[in-house]
Amino acid sequence: MYVVYIIYSIKFDRYYVGMSSDFKERLKTHNSGQVKSTKAFRPWDLFHLEEFETRTEARTKEKYLKSATGRRWRKHNLGM
Repeated sequence: MYVVYIIYSIKFDRYYVGMSSDFKERLKTHNSGQVKSTKAFRPWDLFHLEEFETRTEARTKEKYLKSATGRRWRKHNLGM
C-alpha cells in the first residue's frame, strides 16, 4: 500500500506533496529536518492523504498533483 500525501506548514503557509509506503515514518523525517526541501518550513501537519494499491498508481497521482494542472485541482477541490 502506498499513499500520496499533502502536508502543510501553518507557520509558513506552505504545502508539500509526497509519496510513501509508510506515511507516519515519512512525516517524522519531514519534521525532524531530514528532508532538504522541507527542512526550513517545519513543523508539518497532514492536510490530505490518498491510498493506492501500487507504487505506479501513487507516483502517477503525485506527479499530477505537482503539475500545474494538479495545483489548480488542489486549489479548487481542497481549498488550498
